[in-house]
Amino acid sequence: MGKLILYLVIGLIIGLIIGFLLCRFLVKKQMTKNPPINEKMIEAMMSSMGRKPSQKQVKQVMNQMNRYK
Repeated sequence: MGKLILYLVIGLIIGLIIGFLLCRFLVKKQMTKNPPINEKMIEAMMSSMGRKPSQKQVKQVMNQMNRYK
C-alpha cells in the first residue's frame, strides 16, 4: 500500500514536470508563429477604420495594450 502511494506521487510529479515543459514549448512555438500586436498592426487597424493615426495615438494604444498584459 505504501509503495503504491509513493509510485502515484512520483508519477504525478513527473507528469506535472513533463506537462509544464510541453506547454511551455507549445506556447513559445505559438508566439513565434503568431506574434503579439505591434505598432504597425495598430496603424493598419486605425487606418482601416477611416482615420489617419498620429504617432502619439499609436503610442497611447500600445501603452494601453501593454498595461493589460
